[in-house]
Amino acid sequence: MDEIAEWSRAQARVIALMEAATDEQVERTVPATPDWTARDLFAHMVGLGSDVVAGDEPDDHNPDWTAKQVEQRRDRSVSDLVDEWRETAEPLRAWMAEHGTRPLGDVIIHEQDLRGALGVPGGQDTDGLAAIRDRFAPRVGGRLPEGTTLGLVGESWSWASDGGDPEQADVVIAAPDFDLARALLARRSADQLRAWTRSGDVEPVLDAFATLGPLPEDDRHE
Repeated sequence: MDEIAEWSRAQARVIALMEAATDEQVERTVPATPDWTARDLFAHMVGLGSDVVAGDEPDDHNPDWTAKQVEQRRDRSVSDLVDEWRETAEPLRAWMAEHGTRPLGDVIIHEQDLRGALGVPGGQDTDGLAAIRDRFAPRVGGRLPEGTTLGLVGESWSWASDGGDPEQADVVIAAPDFDLARALLARRSADQLRAWTRSGDVEPVLDAFATLGPLPEDDRHE
């Protein structure tokens, strides 16, 4: 898979999504990033690309860094943000060719966050989403209680933390492929994970899914 091409395809989907959004939609709060509206989240996505190309990227992507991206673009229209992102795209693709495709995660994760806020499903079965899912599954595995194995069973994808049979793991969670991918990104609630548990005691492994912050209190859907 060409992950740079996947980044480009995701960028095109997000641009189309934002250009079609109404003024009311772009001012909606994003459930996955409740301090931001859809416009704010889009500003972060654009600003991240510009900062990476400029060599301004802290290792921890700390809140001050991301907040600055939003504040610097507070008064810019969606059209202005689209123009900036398009201008940044080719330099960012060149950067990824040299340094790696870490920015793919930001656009793939936040595309779905935006879709959840705008109420426009899409992009749920892409190679880019599969790539990010496969990056994060081992992170969840590394956060499990010692001696506990986890199996994830989807419609066409499955995974086991010990590399064995997912159905034989201590805890087995079965859900649609897309929901499992989002769960690995801390985008599904503890109650959703409980509802999808096929066998075992899920309670001790819930914290392992908090890869990008605490699990949401409310159920999430995109």
